[in-house]
Amino acid sequence: MRAANTRADFDSSKFFAGIARGVAGALLFALPMFMTMEMWELGFYMDRSRLFLLLLVNIPLLIILSDRVGFEKTSTWREAIRDASIAHCLGILASTLILVAMGVVRHDQSPHEIIGMIAIQAVPASIGAMLGRSQLGGQSAEDNDNDGDGDPDDPVSGRETSYAGELFLMAVGALFLNLNVAPTEEMILLSYKMTPWHGLVIIAASLAVMHGFVYALSFNGSHDLAEGTPSWHAFVRFTLPGYLIAGLISAYCLWTFHRTDDIGSTQILMTVVILSFPGAIGAAAARLIL
Repeated sequence: MRAANTRADFDSSKFFAGIARGVAGALLFALPMFMTMEMWELGFYMDRSRLFLLLLVNIPLLIILSDRVGFEKTSTWREAIRDASIAHCLGILASTLILVAMGVVRHDQSPHEIIGMIAIQAVPASIGAMLGRSQLGGQSAEDNDNDGDGDPDDPVSGRETSYAGELFLMAVGALFLNLNVAPTEEMILLSYKMTPWHGLVIIAASLAVMHGFVYALSFNGSHDLAEGTPSWHAFVRFTLPGYLIAGLISAYCLWTFHRTDDIGSTQILMTVVILSFPGAIGAAAARLIL
């Protein structure tokens, strides 16, 4: 009887609309990476253990993200895992179709190269597919009415966002934006051009932009501090930890894409600082839009 009720409650039109938004999200968010030569080349030479680790990291990220902004509202982890699996499949499908259509993947290439290119592109594409609901209109008017008493910090699910949830969203935003630029040669080039003073300026600018995005500049979706809360509270509680998360995500992305191989420690640190700038913007923006 329970199974029958579940089938009766299943809205196929909403589900397939969510699938369509997922495909659109994969194309919208991952298209710059589909057309980046460095991402294609990584499919050829990237260490398979690092690629496998990236794919493993992507699985729990998608599951937790699905619980927040999946194709449809989820009430159990089983449903979240289902939506995460669908997002990953959509990422693989979108990556295959786009790379074939652009002539990047050809029939005369080895399976090693083809699988590598599709696998690495499927990571940002799957995140984009999962973000399709929150960014491309995943709620009906009825959903919005039902969520009217929810927390405004979580416009998708109507649930209050915990501190750990806030930090997780920052990590997702930093990872997604870092995936766009971490594979490029410009990251290494900039590390050689910049002096330590430039690095300090970039760190200060990153912190200022992060804090301004969420609290100081009153963007749509930004967070207001409770009355009586000291102005430094949000900076210490959210901005500094958010920047640290962006730095750790940046270091991981650079290591994954072999951008820290065969360069000195100073250049590694400078490259992390440089990549943390877009990472910090992605982390701050995630708190506004996810």
